[in-house]
Order: sequence, then C-alpha cells, then structure tokens
Amino acid sequence: MRVILAAVLALAASAAVADELGDALKLAVSGRDTYWTCIAQEYGRESNRGLSEQEFTRRVASVCPSERQSFRVALVEYLMMKSPDADAGDHMTTANQAIALAEKDIVIAFVRRKAASK
Repeated sequence: MRVILAAVLALAASAAVADELGDALKLAVSGRDTYWTCIAQEYGRESNRGLSEQEFTRRVASVCPSERQSFRVALVEYLMMKSPDADAGDHMTTANQAIALAEKDIVIAFVRRKAASK
C-alpha cells in the first residue's frame, strides 16, 4: 500500500512539475511574441525610413525596454526550470542571444526593404 501511495505521489509531483514547466514555456513564448511585436513596430515607422542600417540598429536596441526585460526574465526562468543544474550565466547568455537574434532579424528586414525600394 505504501508503495502505491508513493507512486501516486511521485506521479502527482511529476505532473505538477510538468505543468509548471509548460506554464513557464508559455510565458517565455508570450514574452517573445510581445517583444517581437514591439520591435517590429519600428520596422514600419515612417520616421525610420531615412535611417542608415547603423542608426536603425541603435534605434531597435533602444526601444521596448520593458518588453525586452520581461522576455529575458521569462526565458531565463523557463531555462532554469528546464535545466536547473546548468549555470545561471549560461541561461542569461541564451536569453541575451535570443534578444539579439530578434533585433538582428528586424534590422535585416529593414535593410532588405530599403535596398528593394531603391
């Protein structure tokens, strides 16, 4: 009887951890989407059309600070839950790389659009 009770408790705990991990993943994805939407708005702003690639890159890096931080925090929390034994600095590096890639994608789209309009 004790073995069955222990197995049931272990399954319940495992399911709770899986739910928490799933919730953390949803929060990280939502944070990513919110950040992407925010920086993507810079892509379409008329006032940015005359900027050079370097100016636009700086612009994108400076906008949406709260969305960027929320995404970073949510992603680090998810990674810590998923890989608790990994170094916390590695999780922060991964989150910062994800942010840099999002910004790079917007800049690439901006440069391509600018080149196509010439």
